[in-house]
Amino acid sequence: MSIQKSEEIACFGALGSYSHEALYCHFGKSEDIVFYDHFEDLVNRVEAGECRYGVLPVENSSTGGIAEVYDLILRHNCHIVGEEYVHVQHLLLGTPGARLEDIRHVYSHPQGLAQCHAFLRLHDTWQLHSYFSTAQSAKEVAVREDKSVAAIAGRQAAELYNLDILAADICTNKTNYTRFVIISKDVLPHQGDKMTLVIITEHVPRALYKALGYFYHSGMNMTHLESRPIPGKPFEYSFHIDVTGDLDSTACKQALEKLEGQCKYFNILGTYRAAENRHWPSICSYESQRRHVGRPYMSGTRVVGKRESVRNEIWDIP
Repeated sequence: MSIQKSEEIACFGALGSYSHEALYCHFGKSEDIVFYDHFEDLVNRVEAGECRYGVLPVENSSTGGIAEVYDLILRHNCHIVGEEYVHVQHLLLGTPGARLEDIRHVYSHPQGLAQCHAFLRLHDTWQLHSYFSTAQSAKEVAVREDKSVAAIAGRQAAELYNLDILAADICTNKTNYTRFVIISKDVLPHQGDKMTLVIITEHVPRALYKALGYFYHSGMNMTHLESRPIPGKPFEYSFHIDVTGDLDSTACKQALEKLEGQCKYFNILGTYRAAENRHWPSICSYESQRRHVGRPYMSGTRVVGKRESVRNEIWDIP
């Protein structure tokens, strides 16, 4: 008897998180969601085939790339099969009846704290606490019921956990977007106009310049370039590259073949359809879910415990 692969979707964060928004944009409403507190736990679950897909943030328009995610996708046997953009609009949230002058402690994901640094500098007596995700920070505030504790999170989390908005629109960058990638163990049939690949060039002058020239001459548009240090090789880097274009054209195929021949390491992480910037509609009945605040399980989803990541593997370049 054949074993069917799980159709569960692994999602970073919790209900009401920006990752959950990205998941809904890509898949629509789903009850087969498993939430994770740590990037590595999520990627391990997808690599093992226990979840069909995973959704996690990879890049923010204010704070740049998320290095850990880039490294994990490359180190593990996962492929990028899609992407979504979410407009991040952070709010300062407190328990009902709390006032701004009551706040002494603020919880959020490190990215949330960094993206609101100008607002937080105006309140330099507050103690800032990094937490698993923005939505989990909101949940923690709701469970504590302490007027001195606040969270930086989104409007969906405010509604879900019945929190008051103490300050709105607190992002330093008002056009603050996060890019999320959809990963899978499986390589899906080629469809789309965007590709993510990783290359390592020879450590000699003009090597990267020559490599990038193949994109220009084939008509591909390089939309992102991220360098990551190679473990054990000081000041040598791998390059994560996103390109868009007619990937089925002869020119693109020939360019990629020539590029592979020029590189010490060449790996296409995935081809997929480029996403458009869009907003998440109000898709959840938060009124019906508020009664679940503080419980380990919530309306059709499973919440996985806060397991510390104990593996600190170093990926090897063949």
